[in-house]
Amino acid sequence: MTDERKSRLYVAASWSLWPMIFVAGLTGAGFAFRTQTPLLWFNVVYLATVAAIATFERLMPYEKQWLQRDGETFNDIAHTLLNKGGVQIAAAIGVSAPMAIATVVQPSLAVSEIWPVEWPLALQVVLGLIIAEFGLYVAHRAAHEWLTLWRFHALHHSVERLWVVNTGRFHIIDSLIKIAFSQIPLYLMGAPLTVFLWIGAVTAFIGLLTHCNIDVRTGPLDWVFSTPRLHRWHHSKVLAEGNTNYGENLVLWDQIFGTYFNPARRPPVEIGISGRIAEGFIEQLVQPFSSKGFRAILGRRPDTREPAVPEAGSPEAK
Repeated sequence: MTDERKSRLYVAASWSLWPMIFVAGLTGAGFAFRTQTPLLWFNVVYLATVAAIATFERLMPYEKQWLQRDGETFNDIAHTLLNKGGVQIAAAIGVSAPMAIATVVQPSLAVSEIWPVEWPLALQVVLGLIIAEFGLYVAHRAAHEWLTLWRFHALHHSVERLWVVNTGRFHIIDSLIKIAFSQIPLYLMGAPLTVFLWIGAVTAFIGLLTHCNIDVRTGPLDWVFSTPRLHRWHHSKVLAEGNTNYGENLVLWDQIFGTYFNPARRPPVEIGISGRIAEGFIEQLVQPFSSKGFRAILGRRPDTREPAVPEAGSPEAK
């Protein structure tokens, strides 16, 4: 194979991989949701997608420096299992519970007729995504602008490389806040379980792709979806760059509220925070709850309340 042909194949792959992986994941999710054990088979599809992305990260890395080990792989996986596993257990328990709860809660709130159940499912999912995304946007932006919430969200920004395995590196409190802001409005409006499942699927696969270390080109997709390029800017240490692109799946609310950021130059390779995150998994979970741990997260010296270095992404950097 000639170098020119290799180059053409590389360019074609870089343009096609993002939509192909996303569509393949959703297609697999569709099959999973039609089985008797949807969560089981969805996890199979999810793990297969992780494996595919991990393979392409080696074949077509966006940044070779990010292929080097950072000693956080175990913690990344542990946080992912805690967050994703906990949510899925709750979802499994809640398959029938919402029907019972809705008969009591919804009539008293007079919102049982709000959701457009007569719409095609695809349109219901799009509507659900837009509503859920607003809650995610508010929660995510607040986590960057309020110290009380940054103490939990800083764990996610402490990574020094982006790759598929640290997609789910969130503190459990951070995740619960986002779940509340994004799902409660849909529940109160009477959105059916199927809509929740599809929103979860979209969020899962876009999440994997935003963190992927693959040299993908997304072009016009950057105006609609949260893509790897946009998320790399969000992880910048520079405040003006990092406090942007809050959208988890869509960038609609970033466009509306003026936090969309996508300059022509290449996103930074040096990412992370100036604060200090504990090394162990359990230590990372408990760190935000102590004053000493909070000061370390903010980059403050243990013996003073003054910050040693302004924290990128936090209110103190303003």
